[in-house]
Amino acid sequence: MFEKILIANRGEIALRVIRAAREMGIKSVAVHSTADSDAMHVRMADEAICIGPAPGSESYLNVASIIAACEVTGAQAIHPGYGFLSENANFVQIVEDHDLTFIGPTAEHIRVMGDKITAKDTMKALGVPCVPGSDGGVPDLDSALKIGEEFGYPVIIKATAGGGGKGMKVANSAEEMKSAFQTARAEGKSNFGNDEVYIEKYLTTPRHIEIQVFGDGKGNAVHLGERDCSLQRRHQKVFEEAPGPAISPEERARIGKVCADAVAQINYIGAGTIEFLYENGEFYFIEMNTRLQVEHPVTEAIFGVDLVREQIRVAEGLPMSFGQDDLHINGHAIEVRINAEKLPNFAPCPGHISHFHAPGGLGVRMDSALYDGYSIPPYYDSLIGKLIVHGRDRPEALARLNRALGELIVDGIDTTIPLFHALLEAEAVQTGDYNIHWLEHWLDANMAEG
Repeated sequence: MFEKILIANRGEIALRVIRAAREMGIKSVAVHSTADSDAMHVRMADEAICIGPAPGSESYLNVASIIAACEVTGAQAIHPGYGFLSENANFVQIVEDHDLTFIGPTAEHIRVMGDKITAKDTMKALGVPCVPGSDGGVPDLDSALKIGEEFGYPVIIKATAGGGGKGMKVANSAEEMKSAFQTARAEGKSNFGNDEVYIEKYLTTPRHIEIQVFGDGKGNAVHLGERDCSLQRRHQKVFEEAPGPAISPEERARIGKVCADAVAQINYIGAGTIEFLYENGEFYFIEMNTRLQVEHPVTEAIFGVDLVREQIRVAEGLPMSFGQDDLHINGHAIEVRINAEKLPNFAPCPGHISHFHAPGGLGVRMDSALYDGYSIPPYYDSLIGKLIVHGRDRPEALARLNRALGELIVDGIDTTIPLFHALLEAEAVQTGDYNIHWLEHWLDANMAEG
């Protein structure tokens, strides 16, 4: 049993891990930058240690400082949360080289799934359905044009090391391919140091469906259903729900088994998410995230499990506390991401919180690191909270979300709370009839400046 773990992250996810550790009787160490010295995760942890200046590159991404913090505090394991170093295979290797435990997958699994081409080839070999496209990287424009002609337009060009929507460009014709191909390569090079790209058929009206998987590293794995994350802006998720309103029990069982079997075959350990585009009853693999997802609470709500606790258990070498037959969906859950952003342009809006009130009541969970008087620093992601609701069915969850949003108060800065009030009035959101392009079109029509 771990006696002490270090959380290499900040904000609400650091608090989430601290809480799970405390329930397990494990002491926690918070690391922080100089800008986060008064952050809530620093206040709540058993110990806290400053690891560098405000910029993330000099603190939360400073591997040497994080390892040193473990040595100074005696922490035996590191939980990476999401973002920052959570999917950095080199970091995992360094952690293991210092006789520490990384609470997550192996460096090899992170490395394989971190490269989009290798991940696609691996999943295809494991029987996971993939989007039709190029076999590996596309070296030049002539090759790209031949692929566009073979599969037909539109196609999407993706940086192999990409993420967060960067290095992704759609080409609707051969003429558009010329500029899109070069732009995707340039974005891949500038953002990820790798200009290799691959090309896939561009699906016109898909939903974004992701399957939560969990393995013990010993050939045993389960799936915990799906989440529908189709409401996105610029490839960034905004509103997530489980189960997916368009997925039948038969489809869930089928794709869930495919995913669980795939990760079992590679002895995957810990939490992972296999993401798909779903269109006309078919699933097409796009990527695997080898970490805890931002939206994991909706899965926890409908299955009644603690995924962070489970991550810690299997990292200690313990078996999973549940099997597939133990997992049954109960009700419906929705999460909305509250960002410190000014509408309608979604410009980051850090600043001083004059008053914060979290909603409560049956089926309501607020994951946030805000408090009265806290000043949101300008150096990090604009996510400041996640509001999660759970109901007996989707209509009850929507009603509960509407009520909870009415109770949520964040004064002193602009936030995206008004967006969700407006979205709940939209018929497509009420019925669940949307795809990954719907929100962009809705925003163009309803959130224009002025």
